[in-house]
Amino acid sequence: MKIVDCRLSIVDCRFRDDLQSSIFNRQSSIFFRVNMFTGIIEGLAAIVGIRPSGQGKRLTIDADYLLDQTKIGESIAVNGACLTAVEISGKRFEVDLSPETLTRTTFGKAKIGDRVNLERALRLSDRIDGHLVSGHIDGIGSVKSRKTTGNAIIITISVPASLLHYMITKGSVAVDGISLTINNCGRESFDVSIIPHTAKLTTIGFKRVGDHVNIETDMIGKYVERFITQQSDNDGKKTGSSSIDMQFLAKTGFLGRMDY
Repeated sequence: MKIVDCRLSIVDCRFRDDLQSSIFNRQSSIFFRVNMFTGIIEGLAAIVGIRPSGQGKRLTIDADYLLDQTKIGESIAVNGACLTAVEISGKRFEVDLSPETLTRTTFGKAKIGDRVNLERALRLSDRIDGHLVSGHIDGIGSVKSRKTTGNAIIITISVPASLLHYMITKGSVAVDGISLTINNCGRESFDVSIIPHTAKLTTIGFKRVGDHVNIETDMIGKYVERFITQQSDNDGKKTGSSSIDMQFLAKTGFLGRMDY
């Protein structure tokens, strides 16, 4: 646990500095819009139209609630994917899907009538009840099993090893945009526990074995790996190395803190 505390201390300051430099351009003194989500689903919607749009597609989506104060050009996470609203009329809106989005997400096989989760972008005044979600899908998972334990539904999701690399037991993951806690993390899959409230208000409640879901791993883990890889490269080590060892902790001045 003490080593973990050191890792978090290292990441905290570097992640903060990187985030600040990403959203503020000191030379032009202009703030850039950064779209973030929390994984707390606002409501459900249905895909009511799919048509070609260049090499991509355009979806027409009917929400179950009014999209009040939502404007054209703003971002909405649809099943976890950050998409731009290009048309809005009452509860209905349209989004364009690029070839990359169709390849990397479940929208490549979307059908009219499919139900989807919706979440509008986080505002600076909002509480973060889930975890920080970017809306950039890492890959696709498949529901491997589903069983009821007490009042919860335990769902096992198979994912590629490249995604499991960023998962830990009791860590966070976004499944179709839903912020969930990983109960167990194996070599080929992970488990999540779905409470009745989440099952009722999101699409996860009616997912069946074999259904595909969008997966976004915790972005903090990606930052950690990136920072440590850069540190390893600067030290002349093999590119792609991403381990925190005693030598790294000693060099960065955190080793002494393990004696607390």
